[in-house]
Amino acid sequence: MDNNLSGKFKEKTHCLPVRVYYSDTDASGIVYHSRYIDMAEHGRSEMLRHMGGHQGQAMKEDKIAFVIRSLSINYNQPAVLDDLLRVESQVIRCETFTIQFIQRIMRGDDCLAELKVKAGSVSLQTGRPSPMLKAWKASIEEFLPTKE
Repeated sequence: MDNNLSGKFKEKTHCLPVRVYYSDTDASGIVYHSRYIDMAEHGRSEMLRHMGGHQGQAMKEDKIAFVIRSLSINYNQPAVLDDLLRVESQVIRCETFTIQFIQRIMRGDDCLAELKVKAGSVSLQTGRPSPMLKAWKASIEEFLPTKE
């Protein structure tokens, strides 16, 4: 999929453009802290879509979904109304049950926020951990950083 709305890869980093809208901000025009988490979610979803992972299909047909197991965020600078941002997403680890990401919300060369996210694969039928779909895992592993 080569669609500007879904971003694109630069080497092994997925980049999603995001505009800051009025609904993203408080009365002073500064982005709410929780909106960065939403932006990161959109970045991860589009990244997985580019990798061939169709989450809706996996939920419906395989009864498997990703849930967030842990998330930490460091805020460095505020984004403001009308900023054009970029969500950079990288897979840093992929295991049988979990996938870990580093995500950065960027304005030009400035990193506004950095997130460390761990997602787990779960069965929608039992709510328990379930192995990631093998095809997804193989595709995701192609985007892991190369080991030196």
